Amino acid sequence: MAKTTTIFICQECGHQIPKWMGKCPECMAWNSFVEEASRQPSPSRNSKRSTNPSVLIPITEVQSIVENRLTTGIGEFDRVLGGGMVEGSLILIGGEPGIGKSTLTLQSMGHLARLGKKVLYVSGEESGSQIKLRAERLEALSENLLVCSEICIEDIIQWVEKVEPDVLVLDSVQTFFTSDLQSAPGSIGQVREVAFKIFQFIKQRGLPTLLIGHINKDGAIAGPKSLEHIVDTVVYFEGERGHAYRALRATKNRFGPTPEIGVFQMAPEGLVPVENPSEWFLSERPENSSGSAIAATLEGSRTLLVEVQALVSTSSSIGMPRRMATGFDHNRMSLLIAIIEKRMEFQLQGEDIFVNLAGGIKITEPALDLAVVAAIAGSFRDRVIDPLTVLVGEVGLTGEVRTVMQLDGRIVEARRLGFKRCIIPYSAKKIKNLPDKDIELLFVKNLAELFEHLFE
Repeated sequence: MAKTTTIFICQECGHQIPKWMGKCPECMAWNSFVEEASRQPSPSRNSKRSTNPSVLIPITEVQSIVENRLTTGIGEFDRVLGGGMVEGSLILIGGEPGIGKSTLTLQSMGHLARLGKKVLYVSGEESGSQIKLRAERLEALSENLLVCSEICIEDIIQWVEKVEPDVLVLDSVQTFFTSDLQSAPGSIGQVREVAFKIFQFIKQRGLPTLLIGHINKDGAIAGPKSLEHIVDTVVYFEGERGHAYRALRATKNRFGPTPEIGVFQMAPEGLVPVENPSEWFLSERPENSSGSAIAATLEGSRTLLVEVQALVSTSSSIGMPRRMATGFDHNRMSLLIAIIEKRMEFQLQGEDIFVNLAGGIKITEPALDLAVVAAIAGSFRDRVIDPLTVLVGEVGLTGEVRTVMQLDGRIVEARRLGFKRCIIPYSAKKIKNLPDKDIELLFVKNLAELFEHLFE
């Protein structure tokens, strides 16, 4: 007979303890433990394995799998997934509430339904009439798009076995529960168990499934960060509410490259894919303004040209200048400021410094260093950087400029958009066949040479 025990589970990291504690010893979160009932099966002396043992074979004799991908009809979405949805794959789409997860999912599922694919859309948050209102706005109505409002995962599995859809959508994972656990929906135990049951079920049937999940204030999937290791693909929606720009970024993909990125624009009719995001990011660039530089960054297999803006002004607070970064790592910005002060003898101790990536995009690639340094120096000296110049390179602690990956692709993108000069690391001279036609390549060893090209 099964024995019921009580345990306390941290809702941030999943750490389990037998008694309640105010602070989690694993992740140091306060008041994060929730009491949950756990059933343990009674041991049996004659218990035997109900399944056959695995067969050991050489890897050379393993049969290869042909990836039959199901395209969603949205080019940017398919790009992030690696070309489409693979049979039997479990895809987790995360993002803040209201960022556009359900909109993108319903748009893509409406396209598949119009192509004759049977889609089962299960929502634990909205009724069928609410889903229809959104589908009418997105022009996603189809007889092959079946909707259902259910939160019990066992009942959902019965509906899937009865309907036999080609694609399954679960919106959202925090609203579903399994009857095997007594905890409330949304708890870390429920979310993890629901995801595991769905994972086992769809793998047996080769059913591609989209799983939508909200993120918390820390930027992780609300409740279980451990959910990410269960699924095959994890994609996050990024973007500021005040911007029309949205980015879909893959952080894990067993069937494609990471970190691939897709760019969308929020419109009244839904999310519109942006085919040339570089042109969109640079469309509102000011003319003859100091503190602006263009960088060529790499996101997955795509090269993006973004504008780096910097503002340096005299601080009103003595001894406590402000340092703020939007879209760029704050610690990295502080490091670059220290390098400028030490190696170039800039007096920035009493200056407020603000760095912003125009368009609301977030980038962590070190190839942005050169443009950030140039923008800060340009704003401090009140000098305008040539608007037809692109900067690419990583800055080291001694002020040297280091090379980055795939320089040729960045140069080609800059040339395509009409830029005339590209400042790159000196070590790139060793690279053969750099695309230098119709664009001037300037090689710099350190920040001193960089400032000579920009401001002398």
